[in-house]
Amino acid sequence: MTNYFALTLSEMGIGKIELAVIGAVILIFPILFVYASKNLDAKGVFEWMMEKPNDWIGKK
Repeated sequence: MTNYFALTLSEMGIGKIELAVIGAVILIFPILFVYASKNLDAKGVFEWMMEKPNDWIGKK
C-alpha cells in the first residue's frame, strides 16, 4: 500500500494572483536570462567599456 501526501494550492495559500505571477516568472525568466547572457560576454563588456572610457566606475 502506497500513501501519498500532498497539499492543495488553496491549503498552501496560493491563489489565482500568485499562480499568475509564478507562471509569468517561469515564462519570462529563461528568456531574459538568455538575452542577458548574450550581452554580458567578455567581448561585449570590453566594447561597452571602450565606448565611454571616462565613465568607468572608480576612474577619476
